[in-house]
Amino acid sequence: MTETTQPRQATVGIGGAAESTDMVLNIGPQHPSTHGVLRLRLVLDGEVIRHAEPVIGYMHRGAEKLFEARDYRQIIVLANRHDWLSAFSNELGVVLAVERMLGMEVPERAVWTRTLLAELNRVLNHLMFLGSYPLELGGITPIFHAFREREDLQHILEEVSGGRIHYMFNRVGGLKEDLPAGWLGRTREAVAAVRSRMDVYDRLVLGNEIFRGRTRGVGVLSPEAVHAYGVSGPIARASGVDFDLRRDEPYLGYGELRDTLKVVTRQEGDCLARFECLLEQTHNALDLADACLDRIAELPPGPINQRLPKVLKAPEGHTYAWTENPLGVNGYYLVSKGDKTPYRLKLRSASYNNIQVLSELLPGTLVADMVAILGSFFFVVGDIDK
Repeated sequence: MTETTQPRQATVGIGGAAESTDMVLNIGPQHPSTHGVLRLRLVLDGEVIRHAEPVIGYMHRGAEKLFEARDYRQIIVLANRHDWLSAFSNELGVVLAVERMLGMEVPERAVWTRTLLAELNRVLNHLMFLGSYPLELGGITPIFHAFREREDLQHILEEVSGGRIHYMFNRVGGLKEDLPAGWLGRTREAVAAVRSRMDVYDRLVLGNEIFRGRTRGVGVLSPEAVHAYGVSGPIARASGVDFDLRRDEPYLGYGELRDTLKVVTRQEGDCLARFECLLEQTHNALDLADACLDRIAELPPGPINQRLPKVLKAPEGHTYAWTENPLGVNGYYLVSKGDKTPYRLKLRSASYNNIQVLSELLPGTLVADMVAILGSFFFVVGDIDK
């Protein structure tokens, strides 16, 4: 939906040359069944964007305030919803913060199962954007492939957790319950099936001249802008910023996966580089999932969670935990007064920081390129609005 809020007025100047005023154009807000409700307020000079302002807040639920009225078990159901494509990873950041506050060590089986599920969740997230980005540029076929691959993995996560989107499988001290019998074998088969069909994105998308023409050299994001705005994830790495928490500040089992973990970077910083980073990172996430399956298969039987008191209270103090979520860095700043509910739980979401740089990136570009740039930022609006 577009709405012109200020009509373009043409006048005749000296010598008969046409003079015109800028046009203010609203892009959105869009229907929530897409990636979410985002509005862009653009100031146009003909086909060129002169000013861009992302207008956010249409989906704001006040999650951070709700955290203060729920106990440490209940806040997980709130935390996994702001980025509905990365629900497991969102839960994970919260429980890691609480466990750090408690000084709690979780069982090894929980550590490696969490790592496995986080990488499967990463693939699910990336597949959505690998399919939807070409769709936004006019190519409908890749989205059908993406949903087919997602179904294979969603069956696996639904079997282990009971949920298809919001898994609610993390618990303070580990995971909800142990893995079903035969689940590791079925997961290995699903990962192999998805990997065997991933070349479709190399051939069908990256090999498409129209796609490359719409994305190469478009929306170039400089490393300086990445640092200035706190951009992270595959968008930052596509601009040559070589930073990944899984390697640089390892958590879960990532410290032992250095030989498998590949931090994908590009130097171009354009829309094509961002898509290439996302695609190559998906390939690597499948490799990491296989490595986790191998590691879990070697573990002796044992618990997958810690026994907790009926009323869980975190000691007075504060801590910060951050994770490399599929879309970038997610941080959780937890402040406790010793009660069963957080005194404060501040969420630093990846999409919130990533989308801010659009106000610097879009001016000077063509309206026709705006869709390509916007889609290449791989954001979820709930992750912005929280």
